[in-house]
Amino acid sequence: EIPASISENLNPKFELRKYQISAIARFIDYFENKQEKDLPIQLLFNMATGSGKTLIMAGLILYLYKKGYNNFLFFVNSNNIIRKTKDNFLDSNHIKYLFNQKIIFEGKEVKIKEVNDFTGTNKNEINICFTTIHKLHGDLNLDHENSFTLNYFNNKKFVLLSDEAHHGQAETKQKKLEEEKNWENTIKNIFEKDKENILLEFTATMGIEENKEVREKYLDKLIFKYDLLSFRNDGFSKEPEIFKVDEDRKYRMLTAVLINQ
Repeated sequence: EIPASISENLNPKFELRKYQISAIARFIDYFENKQEKDLPIQLLFNMATGSGKTLIMAGLILYLYKKGYNNFLFFVNSNNIIRKTKDNFLDSNHIKYLFNQKIIFEGKEVKIKEVNDFTGTNKNEINICFTTIHKLHGDLNLDHENSFTLNYFNNKKFVLLSDEAHHGQAETKQKKLEEEKNWENTIKNIFEKDKENILLEFTATMGIEENKEVREKYLDKLIFKYDLLSFRNDGFSKEPEIFKVDEDRKYRMLTAVLINQ
């Protein structure tokens, strides 16, 4: 079941769908179950584009805040996605704002605050740092002022939220994760700083079926899968149509643009 601390603090106009409830409930069951599990926790939500992964993120942020986590590092490959996610998480006037107008835990209001780093953060607030995987990698591997260092992550527990997580898998696919500094190693270095850290990855296209190395990496990390076929069969997606144009590349590109318009 979804705790009231989640359902009552999400925007009431976004009713959780059955599969979203299932995704959150599975995480709660895994987190609270006393079974042996690898620490720190790393889990993958492999879900279709448009299925509401960001609403699930918001629900998990609320749950984990209740469990003592108040520092959240959100990273993705694109600045454009960061701008949209900030609106969803921070702007209460935005049409897609995900939280209730007031977030209440045990009778007290809790604020969501955007931070640039985690020095001096308030433990009574939900602190979120939004960054790109490129900037995060540069900050941790290049020496310059006003940037993250690995020391920021000492003696604090963090939740890392990786959106479009397939972008961080190039090195696994090329079997060179340990060979050089790369995005995957950057995330791994932060994640492994503390046994209480949590890494939650979200993507529609991880490539588990197509790539042996990715499949082996996520064999014990895939907590919820809701693919495009399920999304369509449940009646939530648009109905796809396929057009075959047997012409040269330029003509096919022009046809695609015209159909899109």
